[in-house]
This record gives sequence, structure tokens and C-alpha cells, in this order.
Amino acid sequence: MSESLTFDIGYIRDRLKGDSVAAWAWFVAGWRGHKLFRWAAALAGLAVIVLIAIWLFLARGLPEAESLVDYETPLPTVVRGIDGEIVHSYARDRRIQLQYADFPQKLIEAYLAAEDKTFFSHGGVDVTGTLGAVIDYARKYGSDERAVGGSTITQQVAKNLLLGDEYSVTRKLKEMILATRIESVLTKQEILELYLNEIPLGRRSFGVQAAAQAYFDKDVDKLDLHQMAFLAILPKAPERYGRARNADLAMERRNFVLSQMEDNGFITDEEMRAAQAMPLGLVTQRSRRSVDAGYFIEEVRRQLLAEFGETAEDGPNSVYAGGLWVRTSLDPQLQSAARDALRAGLMRYHGSRGWAGSIATIDVSEDDWARQLQSSFLGINYEDWRIGVITARGGSSATVGFADGSEEPLLGPPSNLKLGDVLAVQPSGAGYRIAVIPEVSGGFLAQSVQTGRVLAMQGGFDFRLSDFNRATQAQRQPGSTIKPFVYATGLENGMTPASEVPDQTFCYYQGANLGEKCFRNFGGEEGGLHTMRWGLEQSRNLMTVHIAMESGMEQVNNTFERMGIGSYEPYPAFALGAGDTTVMKLVNAYAAIANHGRLNTPTVIDYVQDRHGKVIWRADNRRCDRCNMADWDGQAMPRFGLKGEQAMDARTAFQMVHMLEGVVTRGTATRLRDLGLPMFGKTGTTSGPTNAWFVGGTPEIVAGVYVGHDQPRNLGGWVQGGNTAAPIFKQFVQETRDRWSEQPAVAPAGIRMVRIDRKTGKRVFEGEPTDDPQAAVIWEAFKPDTEPPRVTRQDRIADLREELLSLIRRGTDGSLSSSDGQPSDFVEEQGGIY
Repeated sequence: MSESLTFDIGYIRDRLKGDSVAAWAWFVAGWRGHKLFRWAAALAGLAVIVLIAIWLFLARGLPEAESLVDYETPLPTVVRGIDGEIVHSYARDRRIQLQYADFPQKLIEAYLAAEDKTFFSHGGVDVTGTLGAVIDYARKYGSDERAVGGSTITQQVAKNLLLGDEYSVTRKLKEMILATRIESVLTKQEILELYLNEIPLGRRSFGVQAAAQAYFDKDVDKLDLHQMAFLAILPKAPERYGRARNADLAMERRNFVLSQMEDNGFITDEEMRAAQAMPLGLVTQRSRRSVDAGYFIEEVRRQLLAEFGETAEDGPNSVYAGGLWVRTSLDPQLQSAARDALRAGLMRYHGSRGWAGSIATIDVSEDDWARQLQSSFLGINYEDWRIGVITARGGSSATVGFADGSEEPLLGPPSNLKLGDVLAVQPSGAGYRIAVIPEVSGGFLAQSVQTGRVLAMQGGFDFRLSDFNRATQAQRQPGSTIKPFVYATGLENGMTPASEVPDQTFCYYQGANLGEKCFRNFGGEEGGLHTMRWGLEQSRNLMTVHIAMESGMEQVNNTFERMGIGSYEPYPAFALGAGDTTVMKLVNAYAAIANHGRLNTPTVIDYVQDRHGKVIWRADNRRCDRCNMADWDGQAMPRFGLKGEQAMDARTAFQMVHMLEGVVTRGTATRLRDLGLPMFGKTGTTSGPTNAWFVGGTPEIVAGVYVGHDQPRNLGGWVQGGNTAAPIFKQFVQETRDRWSEQPAVAPAGIRMVRIDRKTGKRVFEGEPTDDPQAAVIWEAFKPDTEPPRVTRQDRIADLREELLSLIRRGTDGSLSSSDGQPSDFVEEQGGIY
């Protein structure tokens, strides 16, 4: 057998050698004997050289096809809520990446029938299709018509991912070269996966999954046959076939693709006819799939941009190309309740006040007012309200136009309404009427006590009207909501909840330029000594100033700064809330009080994963030793350490929570008492009043709200935190009642609960505290050895004074002397006290 093989190889080698010698002899003979042969040979050689030169010229500098092996589609960032559900995505284009196995077979066959039926047999270039394209190009040369492409799916991948959409013969030749290279480095399935994920299909959609959602509001695995065929016609002219006015053209092209699928044996004749009978069924608006949380989502975006950058040029994990998966702390139920409660409060304050003016103005003298309105991105998601622009105005009539180009009559337009005014309207009878958006605004934020995670955030009436986030960006005076931190400073400097403080005018000299400054209570009344608890419950300004000055304003400001509220000058006005802060900072400080003094950093992002699922950033970086053990070591379960930093003594923090519960029980926030929860909190009203506040919650959730104008001005003399801000918080709790625990705050080690007289602060041994808000006896929290005696030193001094005066009066008749005529021992012993 080996001898036969040797013979065959030798025979073939001899034949090739003999044939090549004969061919060369023939060429030499022809070259010497025929002039025409010499010309033909020279031209053929020149043509070969030119083709090689063109090939080298075009191939030089072309992108490497190998780059597609590791190619990563630019993908949007997907945001999930606290429950893992998708709530938003950051995208300038619609892109969703699938794997080859995720694409339905019929969808693949629809694209093959429409674009490249020989895909699985050619090597990247379809010679027949290319010749047809050349002929069509020659026929249309010089006209404005674009010739048919003749591109295979592989060539389209080369064009879309490596070359661009330049219309030229040079680009087509480069495309063909790259297509052959791509076929050598990728399998047919990998090429199809790239194609189906990257092909532009209109409506800002790239890839079939994004297009399926854009045109049919479905995922690809839910598409019907006629819908798959429609998507397959889009690569030719997505902007033409995707528009309603070209529905007939789209139907004709779709039905042609269905017939091609039948010709290729992909579907039966019966399936083809049934699909051809179906309407296009394109959707004009996708179903809402995200919670209305514009302010929260924008805060997440801002932080992601700062950490990872915006575009692919900023790095592989950019917000708009990196395909990040972001888990946030957004709680959809709490967010919806926060939005509704704040809006209701703003509407309630606005009351019957009329229309204050336009949201914006645009030029309606041109016919593109609808485009201008659409590009303004103004909108509103409230009841059935819409944003429109005044397109006609005359006498007592007006017309309002909408972003979709439609126009409707506006009923009862005010006299100061002008052309181009952008405003909110709502349906009324045969037309629309103005819907009044409140001038006043505000911010709301809810936070988890133990973790610092922000659960809900509403920074105004509607993010589509104003993206200024009043929960995180608005610097406002907190008023009396800052008082708990003044009282906490007093508690850490020797005072107790039962300490008596003067409720009297406090004046101090500010220097030659400013003179004397005097503080008075909100209502002007004053008088007497009262316990710290009573002063906090009734929000007494004078008592607060006395506590601040006795503790030292430097110490008070240190508390403000340590709790993350702000950094202020050591003036008594700051003890009454004159310094600016934000809702987020103040809510976070209250959460620390409820968290036994441990201060967390407020976070909106839990962690970030790259497109492959690897965690590349997390908010909670606590160590958990032994958590990844292969086997249990028999010891106690490993646990994370405590979160946050100890910014306040845990005992002081609990004392403040206990005192703030009295604000709800019988103080300035009694309207919250009927919620039936272990609620604590504090109202606040700034001078003017310009801001109305409430911050409070339970041991698990704390929330805060303020109401005020963006440019601070008087809200009206009747406005207080208790009647304007607290009802917003109350509605928030009522709408989410099932989320609030009835477990009371737990006292830390070192707290003693003592029965005291509520009004005097004296310790009592008879009687038990009751649920009556006005009960004479209550439980009070004290640090060890600070609880008051049954009788205070002041009481003892008063008793001794009375006894001594009695003795003096008796001495006028000689009864004060002893039997030997000397003064009594009692007078000598007690004289120092008197």
C-alpha cells in the first residue's frame, strides 16, 4: 500500500512539473511569435498588478476583524428598585443584547428571507447579489437614487460595526474585504447574533429586541409571525416603513417577506396566508414600566456619572454604553406615596389661588410649535393633566396645542394669557381648561434608620416640570426642627429631660456694631420655669436659647456638624434654625437619633454590576469575616459589624427619641397621634413664615418634608409646620400603613426609666403612667445617677426658708431663745442656707 502511495505522489509531481514546463514553453513561443499575444499578456499582468495594488490600498488601515471576537455592544444602564424590579434605564438609544439562543427561529428565518437567503452557504460575499448591485449602481449613476446594496448579513455587520454608512464604491469594496475576514474569525451563529443585536431599526432602536418593544411593546419571544416579518423589512428603510403614513408600503413589503419565507420552506402556505391577513398592529406608545421617581432616578444618574463617566470614551463601564446593572434602594410603594402626599399638600396650600403664569414660552409664529413643545421635554403625570401651548388667542377664546400636533379649544382663558404660553390643562366639556400648578413647592425624603438607604425622594411637584431637587439641593432654614440637637447638647452637658429651664426673654450684647439682641417665643408669651421635655414638646424658643447658651454655642455647633446638618457660626440664632441645610441632611440626622446615635451616609445606590454581573461598586463595604467558609466551624454565625459611626451617645439619642414622642403625643404634632404608631418627630416654622417643616418617624423609617417657595417669601401668617407639613407626612404614613412597625424604640444599656411628674419633673412613687396624653405621671429616660429625687434642692430650700421665717416671727416674743437665753442650735446650723 505504501509503494502504491509513493508511486501516485511521484506521478503527480512529475505531471505538474511536466505541465508547468509545457505551459512555460507555450508562453515563450507565443511571446516571441505573436505581437498581439505580447500585448494581451502585458495587459493581463498589469490588471493583476492593479488589482493587487487596489486590494493592498483598501485593506491597509482596515479595522481588524478579530476585534469583533471581543466586541461589546454599547448598552444602556438598567436601574432596579429595592425589590429587584426594573424601574428605569439610562439610554440615548434603545439597545437590549440577547444571545443567539434567545432569538426565535422564525425571526431568524424572516431576516434570512428578507436580507440574505444564502447566508449559511456563502463565505461573506454573495457574488450574484454583488453583480446585481453593480448593474443597479451603473443604471442609477448620476441620479439621486440609491442603488440596492447587495450586501450580505456579514457585510452589514462589517458596515455597522467597523466602517460606517458612507455611500461609495470604496466603502463597498472595503466592506467585502472585511466580510471575508469576519467569516474567518466568527461562526455563522456569532455573526447573526451581532447582526440581530446591532442592526438599526428605527424609533431609536438598535437590535430586534429593542425594536420589538418599540413597535409592538413585546419581547421577541412573544412576537407573532407577521410581526417578525415586519421587523425583517426595517433594515431597508426603517424610517419609511415605521411611520403610520406609509402603512401600505410596509404591508406590501412585509407580505413579500412572508412569501419569501414560504418559498424558502421556512413556513407553510397556510401560515403565510394567515400572517398576510393580519394588520400591522404598531403601537404608538409603550406601556409604562417604571415607577414615577424622576428626582430619585436623576440623583442616581448624577452619582453614576461622577463615578463611571458618561460615554464609552470615559471607560468600559460608562453610564450610556457600559451596560451597567444598578440596584438602588428605591421603594416603589413608598415613592408613590411620597409623591402623592407632597402633591396633595402643595395643592391644599394653593387652595383657590388662581393661575400664576406660564411654565415656559415658545415661538408659535412658525409651524414647528409641536416639535418645539416635544423637544422641550416638559410633561406632567398628574391625573388627566396635559402640557400644551397656546397656538391661537383672540378675544375670549384660545386654542391649546399638544406635542402630537393636535389642537383643542381652551375654555375660559384668563386675560393675561398670551400666544406661546406653555401651561398645564385638563379636559373639560368639549375642550380643555387651565390646570393650576401650585407656585409653592417643597421636598420630601424617607430613609431607612439602620442602613441610611433612601427609600423615597420627591423633589417638587413633578420632575418633568422642574428637575431642581428640593430634597437634596434646596438650602433651607430648618427652624424648630433643629431644636432636638440643641437639647441633645444640653443632655450631654449635664442636663436631664426633667431639668428646669427659664422660659424668659434672653438678651445678649453682640458688639458695638450690632448692639443688643433679644429672643422671644413664637407667640410672644413667656414666664416661669419648665422642664426640658415641656420646652421641646411646646417648641419654646426662649428655653432653647437658654439651653444653648448654658451648654455653649460652640458645643451646639459641634453637634450640628457632627450630625452632618451643617457648619455654622456660634450665634444663638443658629440654635433656632437660622442656618441653611437640606431635607436629606436633616432626615439623616434624625435617623441617627433613632439609630442610637449611629450616623450613616445616606445612599441611593446599593451596588453596581458590570454587564457580566461582576459587582464593581457597593455602598456597604463592611467586612464579614468567616462568611465564605467552605464548612461550618461550629462557632456562632458570622455577622457584619455595626454600620455607620457613633456620632452621639446612644443614651442621649434614646432620651431625645423619648422626648420627641411627646411632641406627637401632646406637643406641636398632635395631629399625628391618631396614627397609633410609636411615632416621634418635630415641627418647624421659620421666620416669615417662609418654610414649614416636619421630620420624624419610627425606629425603622424616618421621613422629612418642607413646604416653601423656591425664592423664599411669606407663606401666610397662619402657616406652621404642624398644619402644613405634618399633614403631608401623615398622608404618607396612611398610604403605606402596612409598612410601619408598631414596635417601640428599644432603650440602650445605661438608660433608667423613672416615673416623674410630667409638669414639675419631680420623681414620684405613687401612681402609674397611663395612655392618657395628659397623664400627670409619665415614664422618663435618665442616665444613671441623674434621675431626680422626690424633692428637689429648690423645694428643700423653700421649705427651710418658710421654717426660718416662722422662727423669726416667733422670736419677736422671745420664744426663739433657749432656756438659757442663747439662740437655738437650729438657727445657727441653718443660717448659712438662709
